[in-house]
Amino acid sequence: MSGLVAAGMLAHGTAHADPWDDVDAILARIKPPTFPARDFDVTAYGGKADGKTDNTAAFRKAIEAANAAGGGRVVATGGTFLTGGITLLSNVNLFVDKGAKLLFSPDPQKYLPVVETRWQGIECLNHQAFVYANKATNIAITGGGTLDGQGQTWKPWGSGGSDWTLLQKWGTDGTPVAQRKLGDGHRLRPNLIQFVSCENILISGITIERPPMWSVHPVKSRNVTVEGVTINSRGGGGNNDGVDPECCTDVHIKDSTFNTGDDCIAIKSGRDVDGRRVNMPSQNIVIENNKFVFSNRGAICIGSEASGGARNIYARNCVVNQANASDQLWYAVFIKTGKYRGGVIENVHLRDITANKLTKSAILITLNYSGSGSSGPVVNPVVRNLTFERLTVAGSKEYAVEIDGLSASKVTGVVVSNSKFTSIAKGGNKLTNTQNITFPGTTVNGKPA
Repeated sequence: MSGLVAAGMLAHGTAHADPWDDVDAILARIKPPTFPARDFDVTAYGGKADGKTDNTAAFRKAIEAANAAGGGRVVATGGTFLTGGITLLSNVNLFVDKGAKLLFSPDPQKYLPVVETRWQGIECLNHQAFVYANKATNIAITGGGTLDGQGQTWKPWGSGGSDWTLLQKWGTDGTPVAQRKLGDGHRLRPNLIQFVSCENILISGITIERPPMWSVHPVKSRNVTVEGVTINSRGGGGNNDGVDPECCTDVHIKDSTFNTGDDCIAIKSGRDVDGRRVNMPSQNIVIENNKFVFSNRGAICIGSEASGGARNIYARNCVVNQANASDQLWYAVFIKTGKYRGGVIENVHLRDITANKLTKSAILITLNYSGSGSSGPVVNPVVRNLTFERLTVAGSKEYAVEIDGLSASKVTGVVVSNSKFTSIAKGGNKLTNTQNITFPGTTVNGKPA
């Protein structure tokens, strides 16, 4: 039995075909929304691209007009539009033209009243994301322009302090979400883009700079396309991930460039007790043809908030660090969870990934993630059925493959096939609490793995 087929074993032990056979069907379902050929220029609704005028009301009026007309493009062109929170409505494409910039106000009052959101995997009411939508269908952010979050102005809020402690307690105690009200007077940084319970989403061509927290965060959404996006989140407010689909189904992330101060792509599904209450996995996600330039964590990640599970995750044809880059990323692949999370991470498949000069291990899978915290009872996660095929890694300061399971929940069914790891500082792999880990056709520093 080949390594790839062995890794395709279902939980009950029955083999199925090559898991990559499912990708075409997933991509066939993911269809970017289209919009009527109608434009609603923000300047026609009182907007000014002078970098000083508050355009919050102008964007709201243009979006409402486009929605009322049955859809179209809300257009920002020709300069810098200072604005507060923007809320998209169904059938609206926010088009930021090349050379135009949305400059988001550092005033927290501009992102009130509070809205339904999620903060690090726990549901609450908080400041809205800078571009937000809830229960909308057919929405987009497109164009060649820039969204600048001025995230450095939010850094004093830090990691949330007592507000984050309180939110975790609410999640553990099962406090009704309607009573988890934060916002004014509290210090949980908002995301830059967050779409909650939406369907048919397109984010294309834009550049994101300096988000206050996560850059692109679709939540409980379906049919999501992120393409041709450039994310420069370093210098933002902290925890400044690139694209974080959470509890989403049918997601395509492609042809994008990530220069982030935290995870580049992180697939999530809720945190601990609250995540298990929602109980919604992230699934059917295809990641391809992306460039990962910088991250002080990982390029392709799952977790750490993964209590709803993650399954049917595919990544291919990606470059982690250019060949001439200095040490810039910790991990090419980073799967992270902990003993309070629960959830099942399974059917994760990567192929044709090239990585260079990694600061830590090429692949890290850990069920002892130090950043996972302790929230609620111990519920051990399950990680199983992962394949890594045709990986080429030239340089790692630690291991080729590092897997750190739990004695009560071993990581099982991992196949690393036909891969080549060179200049691996510690000379091999490190496997703890694992079962059925194989390396057919794979070498580490010229020797069979």
